[in-house]
Amino acid sequence: MGTVPAAAVLFHVAVESPRTLNLPRKTWVHHELDRTGPVYLARTKRHDTRKGKIVAHEIEVVNGTASMAYFGKTPWHGLGTPLEESDLYDWTSASRKAGLDWDVELVPLVTADTQATVTHKAVRRSTDNKVLGVVGPRYAPLQNKDAFGWFQPFLDTKEASLHTAGSLVGGSRVWVLARLTRDPLVIAEGDEVEKFLLLSHGHDGSLAVRCGFTPVRVVCQNTLSMAHAADASKLIRIKHTRDVLQNLANVRAVMNLANSQFEATAEQYRLLARKSINQSDLRTYVRRVFKLEDDQDASTRMKNIVEEIVRLAETGRGNDLPSIRGTYWSAYNGVSEWLTHERGRSADTRMNSLWFGDGASTNKHALEVAVAMAA
Repeated sequence: MGTVPAAAVLFHVAVESPRTLNLPRKTWVHHELDRTGPVYLARTKRHDTRKGKIVAHEIEVVNGTASMAYFGKTPWHGLGTPLEESDLYDWTSASRKAGLDWDVELVPLVTADTQATVTHKAVRRSTDNKVLGVVGPRYAPLQNKDAFGWFQPFLDTKEASLHTAGSLVGGSRVWVLARLTRDPLVIAEGDEVEKFLLLSHGHDGSLAVRCGFTPVRVVCQNTLSMAHAADASKLIRIKHTRDVLQNLANVRAVMNLANSQFEATAEQYRLLARKSINQSDLRTYVRRVFKLEDDQDASTRMKNIVEEIVRLAETGRGNDLPSIRGTYWSAYNGVSEWLTHERGRSADTRMNSLWFGDGASTNKHALEVAVAMAA
């Protein structure tokens, strides 16, 4: 496939946030004096834990190999290991090719001056003793094979096939993206949307186990937003503690409900495809998405972004289809194309933002504004 789609998460399992940890900000680089004993903390500015923010956004590379596997065309500058047809229905094989066949363990922490032992622990990867994060005393580690292995029955029955998998931010975030083998959503003539499932998990205490559906427009591979994501997010909320494995079985019910919400979301898309938009309203729409009341509120950079999105709405990938040209659907896809393909310094940063950052919230807001204006 082309650009790997990202996800609008519908449901997530709550996890302890770094914001709740009683640790100094900007202190999370770990100096290991004894790899078999405690991990010692030293001050650094590399990781900023304010608001759960992680500064680095990149696919992990271990021993010169990117920790990622993919099916189809090579994404992200040629990184990763290709999946064979047989791997698409075998999580164990795919996880090995993605470099995710490792476990984590909790090890004690002490302060840099060794004067006091802290209650928090470090999450350390067993294969190379790399510290992936610092977590609270109630945190229980969840291994990759357990976080994602529950999905194997869906592969066995061919309800889904694996698409990509890998790790980000030095191994602290891992993901699996699967394509659902269900009929695509037809929005207009020649314009279809496919259904994907994103599974993700964090080993540093900053990211919950997540399971969510995301729509991807076939003609341009734009990542779209679900219209009813907020409703599904409240269905299941499981703390990342020792009972998480038992509770993950409930995800099946969430998946069934989310699929019905795909259909509800498609109705919103079809509404947008039926409603025409003129040049003036198109610019008003883009400004509202970015909360710009008038041109005086916009910096030169933001004005350039507005013009770029207007151009994408008119001439971007798939927006020249006769069935949707000059509609609110093409306007919304101008924003989603910018978020998916244009924004940020690299494909890695765009992906991370669309999955876990402000790109997801902007995408959702863009859909809400389009629906409100088209109504």
